[in-house]
Amino acid sequence: MTKAYSKNPAALAKLDAVQRHVTQACGTEPPFRNAFWNEQRAGIYVDVVSGEPLFSSTDKFDSGTGWPSFTRPLKEEHIVERRDASHGMVRIEVRSKHGDSHLGHVFDDGPAETGLRYCINSASLRFIPKEDLEKEGYGEYAQWV
Repeated sequence: MTKAYSKNPAALAKLDAVQRHVTQACGTEPPFRNAFWNEQRAGIYVDVVSGEPLFSSTDKFDSGTGWPSFTRPLKEEHIVERRDASHGMVRIEVRSKHGDSHLGHVFDDGPAETGLRYCINSASLRFIPKEDLEKEGYGEYAQWV
């Protein structure tokens, strides 16, 4: 059964200042001072606002940037990419489809496997460890971690 995901007003109300700035105002959290840049456990990362599954620990790698980086999304249909010409450069912004949360950016300097580096703000994510996937309603994703 497929879950329906959307921007959740209750989840929005629980965001801290950094999460709100990142997800709702296209902000960026500090490198190396965020929850998941060095997370090593198996699990998935979901949008903090909508709960839609975004990334898997199996696709996470250490990019040296201080932000969690992934080679690919867990479910491409939950990711939206947009041209971002802010800050005097052109980049590709990554947003969640249903939550419309700003997640980070994707670059073409990733590992050879995909050549991509999804550089994502921890503040836009909630991590669900592999052992909690079933009880959190994400059991179908256990095969990807």
